[in-house]
Amino acid sequence: MSYTRRTVMGLFAAVSLFAMPHFAAAEEGKLLIGSYPSNPPFEFKNESGTFEGFEAEIAAEVAKRLGLTPEFSDLGFQALFAATSSKRIDVAISSITITKERLGSQSFTQPYYDSDMGIATKKDATLASEADLKGKTVGVLSGSTGEKWSNENKDKLGITEVKGYNAQQDMLLDLNAGRIDAAVSDVPGMQYAFLKMTDLAVKSRIKTGEQYALMMTKDHPLLEKANAAITEMKKDGTMAAIHKKWFGTDAPADSSTLTEQPIPKP
Repeated sequence: MSYTRRTVMGLFAAVSLFAMPHFAAAEEGKLLIGSYPSNPPFEFKNESGTFEGFEAEIAAEVAKRLGLTPEFSDLGFQALFAATSSKRIDVAISSITITKERLGSQSFTQPYYDSDMGIATKKDATLASEADLKGKTVGVLSGSTGEKWSNENKDKLGITEVKGYNAQQDMLLDLNAGRIDAAVSDVPGMQYAFLKMTDLAVKSRIKTGEQYALMMTKDHPLLEKANAAITEMKKDGTMAAIHKKWFGTDAPADSSTLTEQPIPKP
């Protein structure tokens, strides 16, 4: 029986494809976690280069309960979505909001944090509400729900420009320097940053009902187990303790931090 070169190459490609791990977790004993490194108190790198923070601790605890070793990768916010889609990582964290659009291409565990977006400016700025964004340049984190909201409301509110940033720190530095008039982003992260950047403040909240969760590759085989681990953490007080550690307050009794919820469906 003879084979053409094309047939042999085709068989080789098929065997190679079959041999490749279908999910990053196929790497024995590890849960590969992608994280944006400058999003305190949710996740950030300490002086030794190790990831810390509210979500970093949740993801590490989930890995432990799955019998896996957490391994963190430093990725930009937008890169997280490509990394889960391509199965380079198993889990992505970084204040990632569950949305209907994202559920079309990603999977999420049950939420563990409730948040709103906010409009931040310099403390002495007169801008104090959504209506005051008319004629202004607004900074947003590229790929975020803040960017989505700003673009959707640009014409209605008369926003002159929506400027995207790859890092929240760069956005807030430009805000502090007056290169943008306002920033639209998640309230908790900005409030934490403003403990040091004392010339800035959140002037107005945008009620969104946003909830954060672990984002995973679509239909990841560990999704159910990861979700069950989060349920256990809510039941045994681990989640409450992690919240207290990083935010200094008790989570509200009716919040997603303490309330068991199902896996979000598209």
